[in-house]
Amino acid sequence: MYKKLKRTCCMAIVVMVLIPFKKLAAQEKPISINWNNTIAVSKTTPTLQVVYNPMLRANSPIHKATFEALKNMGANYVRYVPWFPYPKAAVVELKAPTATETFWDFQYADPAVIDFMEATKGHPAVINFSTIPVWMFKTAKPVEHPDDPDLPFWEYNQGKELRDTTCKEVADYFARVFSWYTRGGFTDELGKFHKSGHHYKFPYWEVLNEPDLEHRMSPQLYTKIYDAVVNELKKIAPETKFVGISVAHETDPQWFEFFLNPANHKSGVPLDGISYHFYGRPASIDQQIDSYQYSFFDQANGFLDRVRYIENIRKRLAPNTFTQINEIGNILQNRDYKGVIPDGYWNLSGAMFAYLYVELSKIGIDVAGESQLVGYPTQFPDVSMMNWKNGKPNARYWVLKLLKDNFGPGDKLVAANSYSPDVIAQAFITASGKKLLLINKTNKVVNLKVTGMEGAKLQTVDVSTGDNPIAEGEIKGNAFLVKPFSVTIIKIKD
Repeated sequence: MYKKLKRTCCMAIVVMVLIPFKKLAAQEKPISINWNNTIAVSKTTPTLQVVYNPMLRANSPIHKATFEALKNMGANYVRYVPWFPYPKAAVVELKAPTATETFWDFQYADPAVIDFMEATKGHPAVINFSTIPVWMFKTAKPVEHPDDPDLPFWEYNQGKELRDTTCKEVADYFARVFSWYTRGGFTDELGKFHKSGHHYKFPYWEVLNEPDLEHRMSPQLYTKIYDAVVNELKKIAPETKFVGISVAHETDPQWFEFFLNPANHKSGVPLDGISYHFYGRPASIDQQIDSYQYSFFDQANGFLDRVRYIENIRKRLAPNTFTQINEIGNILQNRDYKGVIPDGYWNLSGAMFAYLYVELSKIGIDVAGESQLVGYPTQFPDVSMMNWKNGKPNARYWVLKLLKDNFGPGDKLVAANSYSPDVIAQAFITASGKKLLLINKTNKVVNLKVTGMEGAKLQTVDVSTGDNPIAEGEIKGNAFLVKPFSVTIIKIKD
């Protein structure tokens, strides 16, 4: 048996432990890594999305801590979405212009945009003013929104048919919003110039959000709107790249078949990038955390199969188009979940994101974005990366920070095996050295053999770290206890 192991080693399979097999029980096999077997070269950037809500306003008790956390993340391609439940911040022309008056108002939109741009300075961001003014749709009666800017209004998105079927009215609206932030202002419908003083660079602009849900658009209508908006914004910023589709449910191939086909677009409209979303959920409302783990990871695997299918469509129709999966998270029930969220849930959700990051890197996805920076009761509390009670980043944030600081495009993913069905092992060759990522999918401690790694430095986010920063340590002895739902990176000594 020793000769067999020696011969295997000569074949460049690196085994962390070379000891007689008789001393190892079947469940104590060592971690194995084949540094010479590159299975993929990553293109994937780990990042997050920031969705507007009142916790981002200056009067919020966690405002300062939230934007400090965003700045400290230092991520590229952070997605910013002023969202329809808060019309005063998401829509800057809440009334249709008349023959004598317009109603442009950025007082609620500007502060959060300014804070976001300051916190992400030096990093390319993806901006998505996602909400079309509802007066641009045909509705049975005018839609009245609350005067209170902090009161959510989930009924704002009404109507399915635009009153201007050419989409010019929609395109002109977004062109003015874009100009407000990038060109110092805009000229309104009556010829009056509105000065902003903003001269931001928007390298990426995403056109609408979840159009399959918001207004229940068809792929055909969405594509028509996309073309109209992109044509207008290209006149203002030819260098900006555009992200399309952004569907909530990636299960309908019609969206991808239609949108990614250049024949369905106006001449000259670029297909720079596409996006779509994934949220894992409990299989039933009475599940507990020990069951969440199976539902979340099973659903993640099903999602990955759909990603591979979508990638085949993209490669066939638009091989130069990039893909951003820019909402990844978990939802326990609904936006106003009032149940008890166990502390370990945040670690489980972070572990699922880490697993998807690994697998999306193998597939060749460009961006994996965790959702979302701030949630709280009435605003999907289970999706938050911040503890809305104390203003500290939670385990979901720290998992993303761990991944972002250690991995990125250009890394080589090499073959690895933990020999435990509960722990995912993935080895990377990065610009800063060889690293091993371990993800515990379960709510139990797993004992792994790590002989040969004595003194190796490690970083971990687990159930003991809670809302605290990433823990650091080193490997001692021949075994490593992988805590429940932990995400750990071990830096391998050369």
